[in-house]
Amino acid sequence: MTENTQVLFKSRPTGWVDPSHFEVVKTPIKEPGAGEVLIRNIFMSLDPYMRGRMRDQKSYTAGFELGEVLQAGAIGEVVASNDPSLSVGDLVEGRLGWENYTVAKANEVGKVDGNVASLSHYLGVLGMPSMTAWVGLRNIGQPKAGEAVYVSAASGAVGQIAGQIAKLQGCHVAGSAGSDDKVAYIRDELGYDAAFNYKTVSSLNDGLKQVCPKGIDVYFENVGGAMLDAVLLKVNPYARIVACGMISQYNLEKPEGVKNLSTMVGNKVKMQGFIVSDHMDLKAEFMAEMSGWLADGKVKYREDITQGIENAPAAFIGMLKGENFGKQVIQISDAP
Repeated sequence: MTENTQVLFKSRPTGWVDPSHFEVVKTPIKEPGAGEVLIRNIFMSLDPYMRGRMRDQKSYTAGFELGEVLQAGAIGEVVASNDPSLSVGDLVEGRLGWENYTVAKANEVGKVDGNVASLSHYLGVLGMPSMTAWVGLRNIGQPKAGEAVYVSAASGAVGQIAGQIAKLQGCHVAGSAGSDDKVAYIRDELGYDAAFNYKTVSSLNDGLKQVCPKGIDVYFENVGGAMLDAVLLKVNPYARIVACGMISQYNLEKPEGVKNLSTMVGNKVKMQGFIVSDHMDLKAEFMAEMSGWLADGKVKYREDITQGIENAPAAFIGMLKGENFGKQVIQISDAP
C-alpha cells in the first residue's frame, strides 16, 4: 500500500454541515521522521464537539485549518517507527487524521492494550465520551441516592453512560431520545426508569412531567435550546445542571435564547460547564472504575460503526442530525 486516502476540510459551514465542506483525496503515504511513527488507523471517533472546531473563532480547542486533513481521536497500529519508545505492531491512541495512515510524533500517542477490551471501546466506553459522563457527574452533578436525574440525548455516546452511572448510584433516572427505538433501548437495555421521544411528545414540558413527576435534581445537559428552557421549569431546589454540550445549537447561524433562567435564582440552581481534557489527572481512577463496571456487566454500551474513511463526512453529518444510534465510530481498517 503506497496510497493514503484523506479527508480535507474544504470550507467553513455557516449553518448545517454538508458534503461540500469536505474533500476526499488520495496522496502518497509519508515516511516518519526522527521521533515519529507511521500509524495505520483502525478506528476513529466522531464527536459533536468537532462542529465547533469548524468555526473561525476562539474556543477551548484549536480550530480545523482549511485545506488540511481533519483530526479526531483514533486507534491505530504502528507500522513504521523512528523512535525507541514504540515498536512496529504496537497499538496506540491519539489525535490522528481522517485518513488511512498518519505520521505522528511518538510522544503524542499512547499505547493501548488490545487484550483488555475491543479497540473501539477506547474511543467510547473506555474513552473520552464515557469519561465526560463520569467527570460531569462526579464533579458537578454529584447525584445522591433517591434523587431524580434527567439526561438529554440519552442514547448518545455520553448520555448512555451518564444514565447508567446515575442508576448505579441509586437515582431515579429519566432520559429523552429522538426515536422510539432509542427510547426503548435506554429504558429496556440500559435500565433508565423512564424515557420519552422528544420528537413525538406533545410538548417538552409534558414529556418532562411524565418522566420526572417529582421534579429534576440533576440535569445532564447535552442539547440546550428549548430542552434547557423546559428543564428550567422542572428543577428542584438546589438542582445541579451539568453543562456538557448543546448540540441543538451547533448548526444554527443565530443561537436560540433561553427564557427561563430566572428559575435558577429562587431554586438556588448550580449550572456549570466543563471540558473533560481539563481533568486528565482523573483518568486512571476513571479507567479503573469503568473497566470494572464493564467487566461485571454493570454498564452496557452501543456503537454505531461506519465502514471506510471516505464515508466519514456522511457519518459526521448524520451524527449532527441525530441519525446515529450509539457512539459514532469509523472503522478505517481491520484490527490486527
